[in-house]
Amino acid sequence: MKEGNTFTHMNDQGRARMVDVSEKDQTKRTALAKTSMKMKPTTLSAIKLGKIKKGDVLAVAQVAGIMAAKKTSDWIPMCHPIPITGIDIRFSDNDQDELYIEAIVSTIGKTGVEMEALTAASAAALTVYDMCKALEKAIVIGPTYLAEKTGGKSGDYYRE
Repeated sequence: MKEGNTFTHMNDQGRARMVDVSEKDQTKRTALAKTSMKMKPTTLSAIKLGKIKKGDVLAVAQVAGIMAAKKTSDWIPMCHPIPITGIDIRFSDNDQDELYIEAIVSTIGKTGVEMEALTAASAAALTVYDMCKALEKAIVIGPTYLAEKTGGKSGDYYRE
């Protein structure tokens, strides 16, 4: 490692590397990510009433979020492929113009599932957008953020 280099994801040549987690303890780890989608009230109503031509928006988005969480390490370069033990995607709304998405991911492993939860929430939101874009292209996604995580060396985190 170059003198003074404290970057954990860089090798001694200053290039990206995946951190070796083999010496870390396995612990139960969970993460909850959240996102929201702002849309016209008519679009939200059409989703809830099952009137979107592409089908059941929330059912498809739920499956997309689950699939995305399982594939996170395929497209986030420094993420470790991990054995996910559970994924749950939940939807709620404000009965007006916002859809809320929560993704809860868990594992028993050596590294956390924050990225998997964020990926799941994002993929679910992108799927909702894809299925509704013929009705409304101006849907806004976000903010998307980590709401909480448990387990691991750094301890628990709860967003205020």
